[in-house]
Amino acid sequence: MRHLEGSPIPCATDGERGTLNYGKRIVIVVGTRPEAVKLAPVVQELNRRSWAEPVLIATGQHGEVVRETLSCFGLRAQVELTAPVGAVSVSELTSGLLSRLGERLRAPAAHAVVVQGDTASALAGAMAGFYSSVPVVHVEAGLRSGDLRNPFPEEANRRMIAEVSDLHLAPTRAAHRNLIAEGVAAERILVTGNTVIDAVVAASRRPPAAGDPLLHRIANSAPLVLVTAHRRENWGDPIRRIGRAVASLSHQYPEVTFVVAAHMNPLVRTTIQEPLHGRPNVHLPGPIPYDVFARLLARSVLAITDSGGIQEEAAAFGIPVLVTRDNTERTEGIDSGLARLVGTQESEIVAAAEKEFVREGALSGTTNGPYPRRNPYGDGRAARRCAAACGWLLGMVPKPSDIPGER
Repeated sequence: MRHLEGSPIPCATDGERGTLNYGKRIVIVVGTRPEAVKLAPVVQELNRRSWAEPVLIATGQHGEVVRETLSCFGLRAQVELTAPVGAVSVSELTSGLLSRLGERLRAPAAHAVVVQGDTASALAGAMAGFYSSVPVVHVEAGLRSGDLRNPFPEEANRRMIAEVSDLHLAPTRAAHRNLIAEGVAAERILVTGNTVIDAVVAASRRPPAAGDPLLHRIANSAPLVLVTAHRRENWGDPIRRIGRAVASLSHQYPEVTFVVAAHMNPLVRTTIQEPLHGRPNVHLPGPIPYDVFARLLARSVLAITDSGGIQEEAAAFGIPVLVTRDNTERTEGIDSGLARLVGTQESEIVAAAEKEFVREGALSGTTNGPYPRRNPYGDGRAARRCAAACGWLLGMVPKPSDIPGER
C-alpha cells in the first residue's frame, strides 16, 4: 500500500467533528454521466466524514451532461478540466486526460484518488495516481466480460485499472471472485454492492420538477418501455437494427409507450432515431436528466438497452432487461433471470420483447413477473461502505465489512 511521504498524521477519527483534524484530500475523478451517477453517492458520504476533504474533478469527457447529473445530487465539481476537443481517438483522449489529471494530483498533494468503472477518465485517473504514488481506489472493480475487445475499450480499461489499484471495491461476490482469480490479494478487496442502486433509488424518490415536458407528455402512458443504445461496438448497423426492432414493436403494440433516451453523440442518436420518426407511441427526447430517467425507469415494464448501468438500475425496481449485446460483464442479472442477452438482430429483439409482453399482467402493470426480490447488485448502502473503505485505506477508521449476506 503506497502513501505519500510527509502525509500528515491523522489526529481525528470519524465523528470527532470540531477536533483538530488534518483532513485527507481524496480526489474523485468523474468523466462521464455514468461515473457521475455512481460516484455522486460516494462524494455525499465522504462529505459527511470529518477526516475527509473530497475534491471532485470533472474531466470534461461528457461536459455539460456531467454538470447536470451532479446537480441532481446537489453536487458540483470543484475542478473542471477541458477534455481534448474534436474527433479524437481513444488514445488521444486518454493521454490528454492523463496529463491534466497528473497535474491536479500533485499540487496540492492528494492522499487518495477514487475512480469508477472503465472509462478513459477512470483509466487516466488511476494511472495518474499510480505515477504520482497516490493510492488508487477502484469503485466497481472486478467486472469482466472475458473478451478483451468486447466491450471495447472498457474491458481492457478495467483490467489495467486493477493492476495499479490499492483498494478494489467490488460490487458483487462474482466480481470479487474475478479479482481473486487474477491474483489480487483478498485483503485489498471489499464487496460493497453497486453504488448505482443508492443513486437510482434516491433519484426516483425525488419530487419531479414542475412542468417537466417529457413527464407531462407521458403522464398517463402505461405501460412504458425504456430504450437506450450507445456502446461503441454497436455503432452503425447494430444500433440501426435496434431502432428498427423498436419501430416494429411500436407498430405491434400501439398501447405501449416507448421512450428512446438517445445518447448525446449525434451520430449515435441519428442512427437509432431514423427508423422511429413518425411513430405516435415513440418518444425521442434525446438525453434525459437523471432524476427524470430514474422516475421513468421505476414505472417501466421493460428496458431494452446495451448499457451496463441500466442492467443494474433496472434491478432496483425488479424490471426485466433485454441486453442488446453478445456478452455482458453484469452476469448477476443474467444468472437471476432478470436480464437476457438478445444481441442486436432485429428479429431476436422483437421475439424476446414479445415473450415479455405476453407474460400475465406484464402490460397491465400488475406484476413484474417471476423475478427475484433480492437485488443481485446490492442493498442501497454501497456508498457508505466505499467511504468507510477510503478511511480504512488512509488509516482513519477500521476496515468495514463486506455487504451482509455476500459470502
